[in-house]
Amino acid sequence: MEPLSLDRSKVAPAVREKVAAFHRDVVEEVVAAVHKDHIVVVGMAQNPFVKKARKRLAAAKLPFTYLEYGSYFSQWKRRLAIKLWAGFPTFPMVFIDGQLIGGASELARLEADGQLR
Repeated sequence: MEPLSLDRSKVAPAVREKVAAFHRDVVEEVVAAVHKDHIVVVGMAQNPFVKKARKRLAAAKLPFTYLEYGSYFSQWKRRLAIKLWAGFPTFPMVFIDGQLIGGASELARLEADGQLR
């Protein structure tokens, strides 16, 4: 099923500019890591799903870059900027070879299918 999203032609230029500037430094940091590293996990402290994803990668002895942005009690705006950029609603966000594959459950599926490398 294709996700619904607002057609860019229906978003005023001033709104697009505001979204593009919203915590741009954080988004640029994530973009740089995703372009540079084979596996990147973007997460937050205290989130059990982030911990599961990191544990799964460590157990598989796969090197990964981990970027953490706050916890349930801090930095929610920085995480929101990442969500707006990625179009994915939850953490962790796992990127493999520049592609957002999803979160902890999608990572587990890749491993179960023998596709996690």
